[in-house]
Amino acid sequence: MIDAALIKECSDPGLKPAIIAQFIERAGSQDPLAVTVRSGNRLVLVPKPATPEEALALIRDNLGRNTVRVGITQYPAGLGIVEAGQLKPDLVDACENIRVGTALFAKVYRIVIKWYGNPTASDVLPQVFDDAIIAWQTGYFEGTAVFRAADPGKANLAGPVPEREDDSTSQRAEGGATNDSVAAQVGATDPNKAGIRIDLSGIGAHRK
Repeated sequence: MIDAALIKECSDPGLKPAIIAQFIERAGSQDPLAVTVRSGNRLVLVPKPATPEEALALIRDNLGRNTVRVGITQYPAGLGIVEAGQLKPDLVDACENIRVGTALFAKVYRIVIKWYGNPTASDVLPQVFDDAIIAWQTGYFEGTAVFRAADPGKANLAGPVPEREDDSTSQRAEGGATNDSVAAQVGATDPNKAGIRIDLSGIGAHRK
């Protein structure tokens, strides 16, 4: 279980801690060094990294040809990378991963909740949260590439959302898509995939 103090210290202030905890439980990982690699809808088996350097090496080996998610929030590793050397080792730092991951999820959640018309009814909120999780896992919502989409601005990101009874444990554990037709949209334009090869040699040498 991720320490509540770490969540409070590092997470985006726009999300309540209870939502962040559920987000990490359903779409993230308990391991700061976790690297998940997918080729299309297929999970690629990779060795479990034991050090930040090994985690970064895995990212280096797969980024550009596979979808790579990293760390506690399973952040999309290729997002925003346009040239060699931009990938930061901070992605495998627990606090930094929570910081950038929850900030990005907050934007995704705002996109979804705005599409629903900013509802507050308790019977609607579980579906909104479910769709936000699916959007995080696939990178898409209603045809919109949510990671690259503009932030719709402030929205009412409601409090704790009860877990739906039909949630799949395996889907949460693997951070996988829960809708194959949506996941199939993830292709060459997926921000998880940087269209470059990145040289990370020596990147760990500057870590404190």
